[in-house]
Amino acid sequence: MSLACKLLGPDDIATLELLALRDPEYDLEGRGEPLEPLSPQAARRFLADPAVLFWVAREDGHVAGFLYCLVVPLRSSDEQELLLYEIGVRSEWRRRGVGRLLLDHMEGWMRTNGVGEVWVCADNVAAVNFYRACAFTAPAEQPVYMTRRVR
Repeated sequence: MSLACKLLGPDDIATLELLALRDPEYDLEGRGEPLEPLSPQAARRFLADPAVLFWVAREDGHVAGFLYCLVVPLRSSDEQELLLYEIGVRSEWRRRGVGRLLLDHMEGWMRTNGVGEVWVCADNVAAVNFYRACAFTAPAEQPVYMTRRVR
């Protein structure tokens, strides 16, 4: 396997669009549907945002997987945390080390940038098992994930 990881930048709009259109290929089977790609201006703004970290793993020009994180400043510390917002690996690439490779690049970025902790909300058993295998731990008392839509 000769995968190469890259942190996307403002000129990688086409890759971001491709991932939106092919989103179900990177999700669990039967879950998800193609996403509406961002406009070119919004995609450039998204990829230029210093809080956005978006890696892709490629082989021979094909995107095998991606990892999207957000840098979170803390209100009670000079440190920052990383929110692992989303990871996706194409079904034919699963169990071949793509997810771990992406996490290795994320951890390298964290070490270089002095970010000591990453957290994630895992919403399915496969994700929980993957993160546990990658040394993530869960507190004894789990928080409740809640949302609210503002109209």
